[in-house]
Amino acid sequence: MTYPVFLACLPGLEPVLANEACALGFANPRPVPGGVETSGDWPEIWRANLLLRTASRVLVRIGSFRAMHLAQLDKRARKFPWGEVLRADIPIRIDVTCIRSRIYHQKAAAERIGRAITETLGTPVAQDAPLRLMARIEDDLVTFSFDTSGEGLHKRGHKQATGKAPLRETMAAAFLMQMGFDGSQPVIDPMCGSGSFVIEAAEIALGLAPGRSRAFAFEHLAGFDAAALVPLRAVPARDLPQHFFGYDRDQGAVQGATENAARAGVSAVTRFVCQPISALQRPDTPPGLIMVNPPYGARIGNPKLLYGLYATLGAVLKARFSEWRVGLVTSEKKLAHTTGLPFVSGPLVPHGGLRVQLHMTPPL
Repeated sequence: MTYPVFLACLPGLEPVLANEACALGFANPRPVPGGVETSGDWPEIWRANLLLRTASRVLVRIGSFRAMHLAQLDKRARKFPWGEVLRADIPIRIDVTCIRSRIYHQKAAAERIGRAITETLGTPVAQDAPLRLMARIEDDLVTFSFDTSGEGLHKRGHKQATGKAPLRETMAAAFLMQMGFDGSQPVIDPMCGSGSFVIEAAEIALGLAPGRSRAFAFEHLAGFDAAALVPLRAVPARDLPQHFFGYDRDQGAVQGATENAARAGVSAVTRFVCQPISALQRPDTPPGLIMVNPPYGARIGNPKLLYGLYATLGAVLKARFSEWRVGLVTSEKKLAHTTGLPFVSGPLVPHGGLRVQLHMTPPL
């Protein structure tokens, strides 16, 4: 059976996710505010969770009906085929949203739905349950969806050491894709922090599924086939040169990034070194990408003190990295301009209470 699927992502990244979903063969991905609409059966939903690098969550719509009052909601919820999706031994959490409907009491609606499921199937309801059922009641139409991901998909399961303001893996992957990264180009991050850009680039180059090391909520649903995930979690044998480099002046950050890379299984193609921007040198590789998420005022420190850092970064890159392209993430456009690099700016993306942009150059 095919279900409507919503691939959620950070606002501003919808076109990137749509392109990724299209490249992976998902059905007619269409960008909409907050994500991408597509469709698929359960194996496709499992595949979306394991393979999509820029999605935050995978939500599946399992059915709907009209209900004008709570008694009708109760009656129709008891006739809904819960056994096709839920197991009697796995508890669920129920979240209800009411919009422009005669049923307006969200807690009462959640109680009716929960009681209907428990009394017809036996599935218990608990606030700390591993599965989340979402009921949206809009204009008297009750629509049921499941969050099949569980924890957000940016949690790959490898990054235990983090810096002061780590870039989410989903964002790092999206910014790499905006730069046209396909796995063949070398990547350098001169302020690598916990190593998100370097590790994501290495994983893409090695063909590693981003969700290969973690668990998902859909594993608790009826009909889940663990054997189907084995080939998706497999690590392909690829022999690649060491093309992915991270540098940071903080020895603790470098140590943490090195450990994160080891957990991700990309140590053979990555290298992390403790050094300042001024010591950055061109590696013995073809030209590639400089990806950097420097400190910015509202995120770390005083912006007035950062102009010198950005100016140094721009001077070093212009002097030593001809033919390389630069992608710089910051919430402060003035700081980006301080580099003196010929940037074109991407869409604004929310990050840690701020709105950041990827600023991109052509080959220097």
